[in-house]
Amino acid sequence: MKRKASAVWKGDLKSGKGSISTESGVLKESQYSFGTRFENGVGTNPEELIAAAHAGCFSMAFSAELGKAGFTPTAIHTTATITMEKTDAGFTVTESHLDMRATIPGIDQEKFTAIASGAKAGCPISRLLNAKVSLDAKLEG
Repeated sequence: MKRKASAVWKGDLKSGKGSISTESGVLKESQYSFGTRFENGVGTNPEELIAAAHAGCFSMAFSAELGKAGFTPTAIHTTATITMEKTDAGFTVTESHLDMRATIPGIDQEKFTAIASGAKAGCPISRLLNAKVSLDAKLEG
């Protein structure tokens, strides 16, 4: 399986602007710039898109692992927070922290924690990132 996205950039780093599009059309010429990446401008940025990908990937991986163990989640809510820091090598994504809360009928805390930990390690985006991946998982209801 292959997925595609593209980016167009015009101008210098600080005053230039770009757009990001995905093959599916979900993102179509979505604006990004220095201001959206390093400040709080309106638009998206690569790190925000990585966070969205990681949150979505983990939620699906967790659901799959729950299914293998005989559980069906009512809801899984995941937020990924990407940390980017300036290192000796330059700006680097150093961590992705997953905050997840889920409602899963019939599961106990020990099983929940074990399955969540396995999903964190098995998620394809977790394996893609050359960064620390941490997880705070809470069982609700």
